[in-house]
Amino acid sequence: MALAQARPPLGQVAQVTEPLITAAMAYEISRVCGAVNIRLLRGIGYLNGIKSTARGLGYSSVEIDSFVDDRTQKRNLEDVARGRLRDLGAIDGQPETFCAVGRSQIAAGSQIGRLLH
Repeated sequence: MALAQARPPLGQVAQVTEPLITAAMAYEISRVCGAVNIRLLRGIGYLNGIKSTARGLGYSSVEIDSFVDDRTQKRNLEDVARGRLRDLGAIDGQPETFCAVGRSQIAAGSQIGRLLH
């Protein structure tokens, strides 16, 4: 039990939050840009991989589900994702800039790009 208390909250574990931010970035690109879509099955596999990572780090299904259902955590990660998209050139209200970011991520073969087509 002491080991469980020694682990940081999932929201502070980069091995979990960074892939979630990546997924949120891909989702936001596909939501705003009609010409770029999410690879649904790949995305589901990617999200399941994040859960597996969390389990491998010793987090229980209850802890993982609690984190996933936490709206504040979700908003925080989405805010980070939107900030990173802005850093890449995406401009709110200009869908073509999200399309450009999506196409460049696909061309680069980045994890974001691998979640899109």
